[in-house]
Amino acid sequence: DLHVRSRRQRQMCIRDRSFTYPLATSSWDDAEYAAINRVIKSDMFSMGPEVRAYETEFADLFGSKFAVMVNSGSSANLLMTAALFYTKNPALKLNRGDEVIVPAVSWSTTYYPLSQYGLRLKFVDIDRETLNYDLAALEAAITDKTRALMVVNLLGNPNDFAKLKALTEPRGIVMIEDNCESMGATFEGKQAGTFGVMGTYSSFFSHHISTMEGGMVVTDDEELYHVMLSMRAHGWTRNLPKFNHVTGEKSDDPFKESFRFVLPGYNLRPLEMSGALGREQIKKIPGLIKGRRANGLLLQEALSDHPRFMIQREIGQSSWFGFSLVLREDHAGTRAKMVRELGEKGFECRPIVAGNFAKNEVMKLIDHDIHATLSNADYIDANGLFVGNHHYPLPQAIKELAKL
Repeated sequence: DLHVRSRRQRQMCIRDRSFTYPLATSSWDDAEYAAINRVIKSDMFSMGPEVRAYETEFADLFGSKFAVMVNSGSSANLLMTAALFYTKNPALKLNRGDEVIVPAVSWSTTYYPLSQYGLRLKFVDIDRETLNYDLAALEAAITDKTRALMVVNLLGNPNDFAKLKALTEPRGIVMIEDNCESMGATFEGKQAGTFGVMGTYSSFFSHHISTMEGGMVVTDDEELYHVMLSMRAHGWTRNLPKFNHVTGEKSDDPFKESFRFVLPGYNLRPLEMSGALGREQIKKIPGLIKGRRANGLLLQEALSDHPRFMIQREIGQSSWFGFSLVLREDHAGTRAKMVRELGEKGFECRPIVAGNFAKNEVMKLIDHDIHATLSNADYIDANGLFVGNHHYPLPQAIKELAKL
């Protein structure tokens, strides 16, 4: 019954919105509904064995030593930031007032945790074609004050991590990754999200896989892993192993450790149902990414020289979250017209993430600097949009885009 109702609701949603080419569609089938029912029958709904198994399977799939599941990709960014304030490793530890470089185009919760922990954000422009860091601007922005670099892999496109490491490693700059839009992307054969000391992923409905709501932080650093295990759940010791990097050794008395608080944590725990869904979804990741990449290749073949707009230039192997369309300069200022045309053809579309985030009113409340100018981010903000990509073939959608 749950299966039938959910399918009907989804079909009604698509029909009511009347988009032939929506931004997001489900990749669930009977396996996911069986996973939900498995959890229901277990009567165990809070974080438990399904979540633990999913974390292990996720880490193995993406080539990381440790993974910590949380209730959203935004929470993953919060937990990743927090861990750097409570690590005992001086090479990684951040303090209030430290400077962290961020790209000018990303989602709000890329920036908020950094600000909430008292870091000073320095906004750097993006490359108009890749939508990731403008590497020349980034190099010029780095100073002796720079303590950390937030790397965002936008719309499935990995950054050039060889160049980023060359800029950061000799200076001891801590690199972290917001990979929430780019699950499955690779650079030189290595998974995006695993280049920094920590990296985050999202499994919100519209992303590469869906666990309803959900996020993940991966790391190879055992101490950061233990810090996150504690901070994810109230800052207590209950979820830490007996021997750990936070308290040293735990008591064997579970009563003593049940309400022992050692770090100023949160409640970011995921539902057991989301863990069970994740276990089914990651079995499909190779096929889901293969389908998205096939559509990306078709897009490149059909639209790389489109006279009206540019598509995103791929770095490494993109997992093609969506298809960005950036008006060429001789068509600048006509985005509203293109949005109308896309809507008439049945395309749901959105701005490119949050555009130039530094232009938002909330910046009055965030300690920040702007390096040089953000001209490319401004251009994207005014002249860019994206449409959806999916795991199934989209030849007709790409033909319609070519006709614009």
